[in-house]
Amino acid sequence: MAEQLHEEKTARQLDHLSEALDSGKQQQVRKLLKNLSAAEIADLLESLPVAKRLVVWEMTDLDLEGEVLVEVNDEVRATLIRYTSAEDLVVAVDDLDLDDLADILDDLPGNVISRVLHSLDLQDRERLTQVLAYPEDSAGGLMDPDVLTIRPDVTLDVVLRYLRLRAELPEVFDLLFVVDRSGRYLGSLKLSDLLTADPGCKVETLMDTSAVTIPVDMHAGQVALEFEHHDLITAPVIDPDRRLLGWISVDDVVDVIREEAEHTVLTMAGLDEEYDMFAPIVQSAFRRWIWLSVNLVTALMAAVVLYAFEPTLDQIVATAVLFPIVMSMGGIAGTQTLTLMIRGMATGQVSGANIPALLRKEMAVGLLNGMVFSIVVAVIAIFWYNNMSLGLVMAAAILVNLVAGAIAGALIPVALKRMSIDPALAGGVVLTTVTDVIGIIAFVGLATYILLGH
Repeated sequence: MAEQLHEEKTARQLDHLSEALDSGKQQQVRKLLKNLSAAEIADLLESLPVAKRLVVWEMTDLDLEGEVLVEVNDEVRATLIRYTSAEDLVVAVDDLDLDDLADILDDLPGNVISRVLHSLDLQDRERLTQVLAYPEDSAGGLMDPDVLTIRPDVTLDVVLRYLRLRAELPEVFDLLFVVDRSGRYLGSLKLSDLLTADPGCKVETLMDTSAVTIPVDMHAGQVALEFEHHDLITAPVIDPDRRLLGWISVDDVVDVIREEAEHTVLTMAGLDEEYDMFAPIVQSAFRRWIWLSVNLVTALMAAVVLYAFEPTLDQIVATAVLFPIVMSMGGIAGTQTLTLMIRGMATGQVSGANIPALLRKEMAVGLLNGMVFSIVVAVIAIFWYNNMSLGLVMAAAILVNLVAGAIAGALIPVALKRMSIDPALAGGVVLTTVTDVIGIIAFVGLATYILLGH
């Protein structure tokens, strides 16, 4: 429901913005942009053709441009950077958090990077270097190295005075991280305890030493699961020696969840989440050639198998009419299992320990569905063609292909992952080939031997 409301809101904003742009009402455009967050502006920029996108970008408040660059996808960011002066880029990214700056630093022109780094103090340069040392999809790549730390032997009153002296505090935080003199993580102090407990109490008497910590090399997807399972708002990031390196907040995790969802949906169509929907036509077409070519090869494989049974198709026209049903049913059954397996792998619910049990379960489901729908389809075939043998062939083929689809849907993502291939990217293509080929062999092959007797 919330996602639907967001989509409707974005669509309304896009309509209003496009209408104002088309009518040349620049003041109205500026007014609309004034009331939007950086993330909302980013959504709109990604939704506009390049010409209109650049007009809106020109009207975007310079103080927001850095945050907008963080929010847009890689291709749109490259376009915006290309049409922005070096001076404006330096100003735009000047106030970004170090973790956000790390995300887009490599996309900036070399002269801008030099000026940005020169503007940082030594401590911030070291922190930025620390974040850049870790992969973008790891806890180290997500973390903010600018972290609030306190010592265990001070009183809450001292902590409160320390916080008041800081120029600014993080927008989202519920914990203060306790470290020793060498920077090793000891525990966390809840903000609620800081505000409600006796100011004379020492931190060590209230800190939680069992709070969840995030290893710096943990994958971003696993970080999201940790936040979900433990209802975290913030969490400390530590190295193998338990030195506190930074922290991650829930807003960073929300971005990870959204990006992984987009990745799953788009890669199943052979696309990239960083793809600009208004990229040049030739470039867009070329990018789709790879998977269209792969699909053509797999379709030709099915056609070759079908060609081998051409005499059957020539003699029994009904097979040409009915065999798409067999392939379609197998494909749908396999896709259902494939989707469940890919989701389970993404959430860590599928591992070597439970794959055999999952395979047995999906085989049983495929068998049960095959028995039910084979009867239904057989009755339809007999009614259409008044041919009992044809109905039996249909029933057997449906049963075989639904079971095969279930088995393929369970095993293909496992096999692809072991070959270091993204199951979401290649699983659908491989599954379609398997169910098409098996469906053709099962149906037309049985028709050849049962209906034609050879």
